[in-house]
Parts: sequence; structure tokens; C-alpha cells
Amino acid sequence: MLVIFCPVGHDKSEVESVRERSYMMAFLYTLAHKLHNDKRGQDLVEYALLAGFIGVAAGAIFPTTLMPGVSTIFSKLASSFTVAASQGS
Repeated sequence: MLVIFCPVGHDKSEVESVRERSYMMAFLYTLAHKLHNDKRGQDLVEYALLAGFIGVAAGAIFPTTLMPGVSTIFSKLASSFTVAASQGS
């Protein structure tokens, strides 16, 4: 238990705020220690990093090989939307 001695001139609310801050600091220290030692989420982080790496690699490879086909698909979609918009108005 934390014991704080009040010199003359300090009221009870000041002592309570110091006590609350010390409890909060102890709680945050305990939480940080638990999070630092907890290894349960490590696999999830590794899989997320692996998925990100695969995504970056795919983004670097696919535009050169698939770009003409993707460009053709988007061109057809754009022309279809243009025709549909002109018929609707």
C-alpha cells in the first residue's frame, strides 16, 4: 500500500490525485509488461507480413504481364457505361 504523508498546506484532493496517478502508472506498467511477454499474436503478425510481401511482389510482377488484358477489360467497361449513360438521358 502506498502511504503519502501530507505536509501542511496540502489538501486531501491533492493526495488523492497523486494516489490515482500512481495507480494508473502501476496499471500501465503491468499492461505493458503483459503485452511485451505475450506471444500469442505472433503468428498473426507473421502471416500478415507474408501476405503483404506477396501483395507487393504480385503488384510488381502482374502489371507487366497482365496489363494489356486488364486494360482491354476496363476499356470495354468504360464504353459500356458510356452507351448506357447516353441511352438513359
